[in-house]
Amino acid sequence: MTATIEPTIIEERPPSASARLSLAPTGSVPGLLDGAWWPRSRDLLREIPTLTDALDACWGRITHVTVNPAHWPVIPRKVPVTGHTVHVGWFADEQDPNKVILFSYTVGRLDLLVIPPETEPAAAARLMAAATVPGGIRTASGLMADEAVSHDAAEARSREEEWESDGGAASAAGAAIGILSSALRR
Repeated sequence: MTATIEPTIIEERPPSASARLSLAPTGSVPGLLDGAWWPRSRDLLREIPTLTDALDACWGRITHVTVNPAHWPVIPRKVPVTGHTVHVGWFADEQDPNKVILFSYTVGRLDLLVIPPETEPAAAARLMAAATVPGGIRTASGLMADEAVSHDAAEARSREEEWESDGGAASAAGAAIGILSSALRR
């Protein structure tokens, strides 16, 4: 995916719902991730203000955000948020594509797993819980890969259960016995 770097600032921002955000407990053992964020779209101009609104009061004013352009089609250089502007940077090779890094003058750095907007709610809940484990050693891409494997396994089990409930193995065995019986009668 090619990212477009957008230098303009849009002064008006459309209203949006609150941020879907989960943070590790305060004072817990630090891990590779400090939590997870599940944006509603891939539009940073719309999503960053919602995220900073949720974090500014409890964590300190967010001044900079960095992303990997792999999942963001347009990356604005600056995003107007409530009361200030957030500078946005991007790193294609240096930053995990499934992570956003936020910087605050007061607290420092916050690394969040970015859950794709199209993720099913149950999967998003599992990812949010996994990203907030105190002392967690899984990377953002590692958690996403684990979830993909888990999803594929669940889908395979579902297909197998459907096959079994539709007659599956029993019908196949019955058909084989029927063919064998026909052959023996001849």
